[in-house]
Amino acid sequence: MTRSRLSGAAIKHVVSLPTRGFICRSCLQQIRQLRTSTPLGSPAQQSSPFSASSSLSVSSSCSSFPWTARRRRQTQSELKAARVSNDRKFSTSFAAYERDEQPSRPANNEIIPLRKQLKEEAKLKKNTGGGGKKKGARNDDKSKDWELTVGIEIHAQLNTEHKLFSKAATSINDSPNTHVALFDAAFPGTQPDFQKETLIPALRAAVALDCEVQRTSRFDRKHYFYQDQPNGYQITQYYEPFAKNGFLVLHDYDDIDPADGKKVEIGIKQIQMEQDTARTILQPPSTHLLDFNRVSHPLIEIITLPHIHHPATAAACVRKLQGILKRVGAVTTGMEMGGLRADVNVSVRPRDRSKHFSQGQAYSGVDGLGQRTEIKNLSSFKAIEDAIIAERDRQISVLEAGGVIEGETRGWSLGSTETRKLRGKEGEIDYRYMPDPDLGPVIIDESLVHYIKAGLPQTPDEDLRHLVADHRLSVKDAKTLIMIDDGTRLDYYEDVAEKVHIVTGQTDSEQIYKWAANWTLHELGGLLTVAEKTWDENPVSSDKLADILIHLYHSKITGATAKQLLAKVFRGDIRSIEEIIEEEDLLLRPMARDEYLALAQELLAENEAMVEQIQSKGQVGKVKWFVGQMMRRGEKGRVEAVKAEGILRELLGLDGTRDEI
Repeated sequence: MTRSRLSGAAIKHVVSLPTRGFICRSCLQQIRQLRTSTPLGSPAQQSSPFSASSSLSVSSSCSSFPWTARRRRQTQSELKAARVSNDRKFSTSFAAYERDEQPSRPANNEIIPLRKQLKEEAKLKKNTGGGGKKKGARNDDKSKDWELTVGIEIHAQLNTEHKLFSKAATSINDSPNTHVALFDAAFPGTQPDFQKETLIPALRAAVALDCEVQRTSRFDRKHYFYQDQPNGYQITQYYEPFAKNGFLVLHDYDDIDPADGKKVEIGIKQIQMEQDTARTILQPPSTHLLDFNRVSHPLIEIITLPHIHHPATAAACVRKLQGILKRVGAVTTGMEMGGLRADVNVSVRPRDRSKHFSQGQAYSGVDGLGQRTEIKNLSSFKAIEDAIIAERDRQISVLEAGGVIEGETRGWSLGSTETRKLRGKEGEIDYRYMPDPDLGPVIIDESLVHYIKAGLPQTPDEDLRHLVADHRLSVKDAKTLIMIDDGTRLDYYEDVAEKVHIVTGQTDSEQIYKWAANWTLHELGGLLTVAEKTWDENPVSSDKLADILIHLYHSKITGATAKQLLAKVFRGDIRSIEEIIEEEDLLLRPMARDEYLALAQELLAENEAMVEQIQSKGQVGKVKWFVGQMMRRGEKGRVEAVKAEGILRELLGLDGTRDEI
């Protein structure tokens, strides 16, 4: 136990505390006063006294903040067994406070997330004519004379069970201040205890980004005073990070700016491990609540080189990094749940290098850059793009007016049209970096790196090439399968396609791949959208959808009947597909050719004007309308779309292949 001159009552006041509270600023100051008046003793044990029944609070004003937690889905099936099950989602009520503000509350007591509220206000402002000029339009003409340069720092919470320097749990969405070790609260005499297992997800990220993993890395102290950092410094890896010299390739299908061409390579300067800070929540007008659950949550900071020159490409870079980190199991949540944040460094310089530019700067081998400003804590891809555009335009206006860009830290709020100054930009000297004397070097054996590399799943780019080249899916469908629902939609699609291939006896059928993708994304996805359900709530198993497609492939049912079956299963019908078809008489009774001809001729005779448009004006898309009319007018469940279209094309004298179902 830590030796201390504090009285027993004072110690009890610090460690045996009211339930479910936050630490307010005044309380934190009291703890610091106790700490500075207490001589350091022997290092305290790392186990936390702050259990679920005693959370850290020393003021009656630190009232409980009730909220609920919701588990989030796990990512790739091949990684599920190896991952830690601490991937839960924040509730919407807690997410509303994520931006240090408190949302207005409707009369029915429903809590609206702040981000949604701000989006609605911005939309209303735009619709009423108050939205101002179009995004990025103000200096479009001027920016052609200036080159934008952007570097990004991405902070991602690692997928680990314990914190970086204690055995406290990393589940930050439990009751506030219930996972706080003594070291997290800067208790006198405590020392950091590096948790080696936190290195594994960090190495996954480094290997996936083609970084050079360093055999030896060390921790440093970054000194600054702020309420969310009880030690007065952050432990990071400034001088000797564990990974260096990586790169990320962005392609045109990643939604980069068209001016970047088919692809652009973004250099990664380094990846370093560091500890997260406490979560600060503002209760107007002046109360700040602190949740220390997040203190020392393991982070990696990915620092890119200033190789980005367009706002859209910057957003695409962060989006792709998030996808890769999720794919390899390095993180459990992304920007949408606060598990990933980005800081962007923005500068401009004249495109005409012959012009004198007094503010020329250099960074990591890139010379002639303008003075950069940093925009902190951007929490969405749209915020990244919009903030860069606003800061680019501001800097251009200042420089063209004869002004000078100051190195400073700036902020951005959702719905804003310009950045705002937060403080002057600190430098290396201001942070007083020094090696942490309480932590030894981290030695990484090369065999561990090889082991992790061998166990990584395919990257999103490799998946995309496979789906487009081997399954012949469109880039749009392939990209959607990969990017949404953390890869679980892709797993579902592959399960459906595999079963249909096995049962039908087909091998590598392009038709089956396209059917599986279409029904997974559009038919089933449409039902989820209408029902306002997430993919986690999907009630249709891959086996049930595969059974429907197998019956469709063997022409035992029509496309319309297949959709009817899917809807029944979605609504909770637990019967097998065979039972539903048999009991409800849905089995296809094929129509004879003469029946198709009679039905088609009847429709064509009734719509001569449309027939004329198809034959003389080449408006062949209207054939689909006739197909739909045949299916409506014919006996339910008997008209097959492919055969109907073939008969129509024959009667209309059209050549060409028919579309698939």
